[in-house]
Amino acid sequence: MTIEIDDAGTGDLVGDAFIGLLRKETDELIFKTLSVDLFKGENWKNKKPYSEAVNLVKDGLRELNFKKDTEIVHLCRGNIFDQVRSYFLEEGINYEDAIVEGKLQDAVEGKLIDHLRNDLNVRSRNLTKKSGARRYFILFNWVCYDFFKREKYVKSGFKKWNSVWRERAIEKYNKIREERKKKND
Repeated sequence: MTIEIDDAGTGDLVGDAFIGLLRKETDELIFKTLSVDLFKGENWKNKKPYSEAVNLVKDGLRELNFKKDTEIVHLCRGNIFDQVRSYFLEEGINYEDAIVEGKLQDAVEGKLIDHLRNDLNVRSRNLTKKSGARRYFILFNWVCYDFFKREKYVKSGFKKWNSVWRERAIEKYNKIREERKKKND
């Protein structure tokens, strides 16, 4: 039996991140959540998302009744799983780094998009399951539109947020406010 593990949202600007575990042969699927707060301040400096990923993977494997003697794990190559790899080696868990595609990737990215749309109210029609620069700027623009209410959803531990993007977001927010004011005058 094979269990796949993948993540979504760990590199995205806003919102929680998710870890998905899938037992391929039975389609058992479990999601775990990494709170956005893990990606801020002292939590980020102390690498809390990485240690919490270990805890969540342990929980997920337990829920799937993982048998380390007879099963293998295909683990996404993302760095959020660096401490998971160390844990697997310590515990003698048979795993392979993998590019996770298909059902699990689609499901865990879908979980992220549901969170962004339903919990954070990101309404852009251009928001899709495909990660990358386009999604980054959709989320950046969403933050800018109501900066002081939405900044709490930003993964502010990311180095570039504080050195570049936060200031740009405030500038853009101020421009948007000025344009709104002109329209209403």
